[in-house]
Amino acid sequence: MRFTLTVLLTIQCFFTIAQEAPDSSYTDFQSRSTFTWLDPSPVPDKGRTLGLAFGYSGLYVASMSWLYTQWYTDYPLIDFHTFNDYQEWEQMDKFAHAWNAYNIAKPVSQTFSWAGYNSRKAACYGSGISLLFQTTVEVFDGFSEEWGFSTRDMLANVVGTSAFLVQQLGWEEQRIVLKYSFHTTNYAQYRPDVLGSNFPERLLKDYNGLTHWVSINPASFLRNTSVNLPVWMSLAIGFGAEGMTGGTSNPTSVDGTPLPTFDRYRQYYLGIDFDLARIKTKSRFLNDLFKLINIVHLPAPALELSPGCKPRWHAFYF
Repeated sequence: MRFTLTVLLTIQCFFTIAQEAPDSSYTDFQSRSTFTWLDPSPVPDKGRTLGLAFGYSGLYVASMSWLYTQWYTDYPLIDFHTFNDYQEWEQMDKFAHAWNAYNIAKPVSQTFSWAGYNSRKAACYGSGISLLFQTTVEVFDGFSEEWGFSTRDMLANVVGTSAFLVQQLGWEEQRIVLKYSFHTTNYAQYRPDVLGSNFPERLLKDYNGLTHWVSINPASFLRNTSVNLPVWMSLAIGFGAEGMTGGTSNPTSVDGTPLPTFDRYRQYYLGIDFDLARIKTKSRFLNDLFKLINIVHLPAPALELSPGCKPRWHAFYF
């Protein structure tokens, strides 16, 4: 019932947005004839808005239904309850929640800009839809006996969404970008059921190989000064962890098979990054491709600073 109500409220929200959009006939003939279907509309376009409304409504219903059948149906439903998972995976999963929320809000917001909405409205709509998707998953967890509603996960979702929204409202651009990188590790072989048995699974489950980055673009902050920096060069601060074969602690054995002992520790990185979204070419395809790739921290020099370890220099860290 709650899931159905959430879907209906979402559809109602989209219809409200669609009704607020002026009819596209208000656009004069000259401006209408000078832009293509791929270009952002100069004014809110009713047809595009309705397309987004139905598209996101359908995506929401389909994705949440699929998620529920694949992830939750094997576990009993109980009364809504909370769950404290803050100590799991050295908080790396919290970075993942923030990254997800941020990187859903950004492209969704861009679609509303394409539909003709100004930067502030588009950012609000994109952030709201992102938070809706993330919150629904947390609510599912809250009614599942296997998990529970995690206030820390929800806080991370809000932080990720806010990281996008605040910048867009304040600067109308993303000067600080949340990214990630991943490399395979040897830990997954000891617990493939938990850390993944193949590359796609490990990409999602093996937090040992995952690094989250806060990529700060100095040129965007120094735009009105005499300092001249490459617009595509950014400063990257990375967060990672290693030595984890379990959530809160490492098991000594699995199904009677002893496991090696690993020290769990956090990792911090300082390096450079490339803000590909700021590189403009004459090719629309390349510009869109650069924006897509920009969610990833590309291999670049980085200094690793980890507690109890000597500083390590990586010529190309990913």
